[in-house]
Amino acid sequence: MNHHASIGNTARIWPAERRDQRRTANLLSGQGGDEEDADPVWVTVLLADSQPAVRYRVRSALENVSGIAVIGEAATANATIAETFRHRPDVLIIDPQLGESATVDVISRVSRVAPETRVLVLSAADDDTAVRSAIQAGARGYLVKGADLDQVIRGVQVVAAGEAIVGKAIAVRFSALLRSALGPEPYPFPQLTTREREVLDRIAAGKSNATIARDLALAQKTISNRVSAVFGKLGVADRAQAIVLARDAGLGRG
Repeated sequence: MNHHASIGNTARIWPAERRDQRRTANLLSGQGGDEEDADPVWVTVLLADSQPAVRYRVRSALENVSGIAVIGEAATANATIAETFRHRPDVLIIDPQLGESATVDVISRVSRVAPETRVLVLSAADDDTAVRSAIQAGARGYLVKGADLDQVIRGVQVVAAGEAIVGKAIAVRFSALLRSALGPEPYPFPQLTTREREVLDRIAAGKSNATIARDLALAQKTISNRVSAVFGKLGVADRAQAIVLARDAGLGRG
């Protein structure tokens, strides 16, 4: 029997949800206790890359790994969407350079047509903008082309398991990238208006009403009214309590 054909057929018979049904049926019938006796569980992969040589290299590596089945390839964005919808792979490995559509658009469209498919980006670009955009669009992993094939294999396994992975070159700055991708943290006191926040930020920094008035080019009476409004909304009795509350929330430390 042709090995490649048997893997492809097995992958189509046992997609993710039906694998779970099979495990449940085996347990109920008393047949699922021994891993060796169970049907093989394949991680199905779709390759999307405009370069045939890259697809061949990655496919050859993945097909030598037990439990991974490459079930399709695509060279353009539109073909990627169509093949993803057709096969519903566990993992989509995608290259950003797909011609007629940006990677983030493809990733977003994949999430709509096949929300169970997890995306692993394999890109020649490792700049912050590219990584951040892919993460914002929903990618679970980001590896740089040139990574050894063992890392690509591990990337497939990690992403298929519902976890995230990035290349070594990206990992050193990933925390900052993730924070910027997720956007700024929400202001800790949403009940305050923008102008009241300006006042509280300066109160937390230890500034007096007169100094705040000069900073904001406003009358001291206006600042005094805003300070009273801030105290009322925060439920504090005086300036000292407001400073403690604000600093505990991270304000006034800049």
